[in-house]
Amino acid sequence: MDTLSFGSAIFLILAVGMALAFEFVNGFHDTANAVATVIYTHTLRPWIAVIWSGCWNFLGVLTSTGGIAFAILALLPVELVVNIGSSAGFAMVFALLISAIIWNLGTWYLGLPASSSHTLIGSIMGVGLANSLMAKDHVFGDGVNWGKVEEVFASLLISPVVGFVCAGLLLLATKALIRKPELYQEPPKDQPPPLWIRGLLVLTCTGVSFAHGSNDGQKGMGLVLLILIGILPGAYALNPGTDAAALQKLQGTAVLVQKNLDAHAPNTIVKLEEADYELSGFLKAGATATDRTFAALAVTNRTLATALAGKQNFQGLTIDDRKALRTNIYLVQSTLIKMSKDHLFTDAAEQKMLVGDDGYRKQLQGITEFIPLWVKIAVALALGLGTMIGWKRIVVTVGEKIGKSHLTYAQGGSAELVAMGTILLADHYNLPVSTTHVLSSGVAGTMAANNSGLQTATLRNLLMAWVLTLPVCVFLGAATFSAGLLIIYYNLSAIVFPILALLGGLLYWKFSRRQKAKAMVPQTGA
Repeated sequence: MDTLSFGSAIFLILAVGMALAFEFVNGFHDTANAVATVIYTHTLRPWIAVIWSGCWNFLGVLTSTGGIAFAILALLPVELVVNIGSSAGFAMVFALLISAIIWNLGTWYLGLPASSSHTLIGSIMGVGLANSLMAKDHVFGDGVNWGKVEEVFASLLISPVVGFVCAGLLLLATKALIRKPELYQEPPKDQPPPLWIRGLLVLTCTGVSFAHGSNDGQKGMGLVLLILIGILPGAYALNPGTDAAALQKLQGTAVLVQKNLDAHAPNTIVKLEEADYELSGFLKAGATATDRTFAALAVTNRTLATALAGKQNFQGLTIDDRKALRTNIYLVQSTLIKMSKDHLFTDAAEQKMLVGDDGYRKQLQGITEFIPLWVKIAVALALGLGTMIGWKRIVVTVGEKIGKSHLTYAQGGSAELVAMGTILLADHYNLPVSTTHVLSSGVAGTMAANNSGLQTATLRNLLMAWVLTLPVCVFLGAATFSAGLLIIYYNLSAIVFPILALLGGLLYWKFSRRQKAKAMVPQTGA
């Protein structure tokens, strides 16, 4: 098992704390959208709404599969994931967290609904671009998994359009089918809606909160797990819940697969020490497979099968053995997936055995892709508490500043039903989507369908935040990653960390004074 020095323990606490802080700030943004409708229609009092939403966020995180967490991690540069315990790996983790938190806090302070998904993905792209510039034998941009970026961004770009169009159409359909005038009128001031409308809006709020937790909570899980693998590989490099039957099945499949892999490049020899470099190169965007790629895959898989032979569990493996086994599993699994997408396995039986739903790839996935229960609970608490504390700024924007008239019952219900359905569908396909963009665009869609008018100033600000999120976070990710490497290389941590702590303290002091000054001034709002 792992033994930690005092310095490593402090490093672990700091890193995990920052990952949870990212989810905490995420709660400021996204779940505020879920409670906006029930607050502005007087369905629930604000303090009840945010606690209710926070609880369902918690449950959404706990019941999530973890598939989105690993879809996000697939965007990271291969060499940094493989060597996550290195200095560059730790610099990457801190760069992602710092840049994402900075942008999320800034947009929240301005009351602008911004996407935490865009924020994190932009930071990942920045790290990948900076790594390709600073590492040897790299071409600019080859540290970014562009194929996965395109897949993820397609979901992020399409989902707001779906929210706008579908919410508007749902409102029009509701008007045609349900002839209840009170649904389409501005709610009376400080008066709750009829009981049946109240129940519907509470249901949609619950659904959006649960869906948000199940989708967005997974990003924090992936980051925490990445930290744990780097600092505590003995405990978290491999799934400790793997039983003897699963290991024996995996080892048997690895032996069967070996015959197929050897047949693809029978006359090509790649040494084991060269295989990692060959496969890592193939996994970069634009790379194509050669006989050496198949030979490297075969030798890596043979090493993997040998390491698993006769194993009933992972207890007998040293920390270095566990790290090596995880690296080999990651390389074999990722290579098989890319080869399958490139249609390199033309035989249907071979395709099924290697990457089918019950095939070799799925068995490998179970060894390395797991989320410990305590990580789910910690992320769920951070997200839920963020919901309860930082909700008001974004709620005011969604409830008051998108349309020119007050949000009606039907508009709130339509926007939330579409948001809930869109997010749950994305969950099914392990695609990250932005709750903020889906619901905000849904509200805008209902305002347009209702001829309520849209506030162009707010829409302009939302569009600016949406457009700027990616380039700003790419820059922040690249800058913080580069700065982290320089700090490590020149051993400047003894100077830098106290300065950062001092700056953080000054910012907190100034923010606290401003909040106290505002509290002394009478305010109106939700």
